[in-house]
Amino acid sequence: MELTLLGTGAPAGLPRSDCPCAVCALARGSRARAATALLVDGALLLDLTPGAALAAARAGHSLAGVRQVLLTHPHDGPAVDLPAGLPAAGRVPDGRVLTLISGHRVRAVPMDHPGTGYEVTSPAGDRLLYLPPGGAPAGFAEGGGPYDMVAADVVGRPDAIARLRAAGAVGPTTDVIAVHLDHDVPGGPELDRRLAAAGARAVPDGSTLLVGEYHAVPDVPRRTLVTGGARSGKSVEAERRLEAFPDVVYVATGGTRGEDTEWAERVRLHRDRRPGSWRTEETCDLVPLLAEPGPPLLIDCLSLWLTDAMDRVGAWDDATWAAGGADALRARVAELVRAIRETRRMVVAVTNEAGSGVVPATASGRRFRDELGRVNAGVAAECEHVLLVVAGQPHPLR
Repeated sequence: MELTLLGTGAPAGLPRSDCPCAVCALARGSRARAATALLVDGALLLDLTPGAALAAARAGHSLAGVRQVLLTHPHDGPAVDLPAGLPAAGRVPDGRVLTLISGHRVRAVPMDHPGTGYEVTSPAGDRLLYLPPGGAPAGFAEGGGPYDMVAADVVGRPDAIARLRAAGAVGPTTDVIAVHLDHDVPGGPELDRRLAAAGARAVPDGSTLLVGEYHAVPDVPRRTLVTGGARSGKSVEAERRLEAFPDVVYVATGGTRGEDTEWAERVRLHRDRRPGSWRTEETCDLVPLLAEPGPPLLIDCLSLWLTDAMDRVGAWDDATWAAGGADALRARVAELVRAIRETRRMVVAVTNEAGSGVVPATASGRRFRDELGRVNAGVAAECEHVLLVVAGQPHPLR
């Protein structure tokens, strides 16, 4: 099954005509994207957008053979002119199946957002799932195994990919294509990096892909360390890396702090922005979690884990530290690093980058700074991907 993406942008396109933001200002040339529309085997057009006939011609195709035009979402704004010879555009009721003269079978998939998704099966049995902007499957129950390709709003609704993974509809070989791309994420390397973390990729407008053809899907790092300064955005970046995965275990190493209302508010904000399907474990006992099989772990953060470890070995007292506390702490750190090296789970860990500014005034403060540097270096050595977040901007170190 041949799929041509006549556009890959949001309904308003990219850049938006009336938007002065930095992303729109840079969306020129190959970064510019027309509203998403898909041409399947020259016979089926999914979403009718302005300039579809011209976009097809630029991609080396014609709309003359299109026998069915299906819409996935309400189209706001001025009416789109129907190119000569095309059938009237329509939508298939949820759950209904439409068989085309070309032999393609189209099933309408209900969404949790205004719109309709379409599962397209070619005469040869290749399977494509196309989701509308802002939409995720509602009560999706798929019994046909993984799709060969999924085209979806990966940036706007990463939880849609998580639902499909949970249902077995997205597997290790599914080619996930990001469409409906808007100005929420800078283009270029940052877009590619963020999509790769979800196991997805973006392609330029006019690209023609073969559904069912082998394509190396993005290699999602199994172990990632995210470091940065205070309020740099490192926790948000870590959470973003797992939004497209189901049943994530959020390991909070901070615990509770009695009547500290400011800390309680921090914890609440963290919980509110996490997907509802995630489970929270409040513990500093990381080694058993890393050793057992299970869904992805998000550990936030190693700095608080180190604080607990130093408490347990009496590291804050100079005499205790010299009399064996240092060796005990190093043994705990070595055990953690070994567990990260040997874990079979997907892990994203957050830590603080310390020691780049003011030197702590106390011996215990300097001790914590030094030991945190050692923890960060040890864990980073075992991670396939290491990110430094500065002013909300992630910079890959590895």
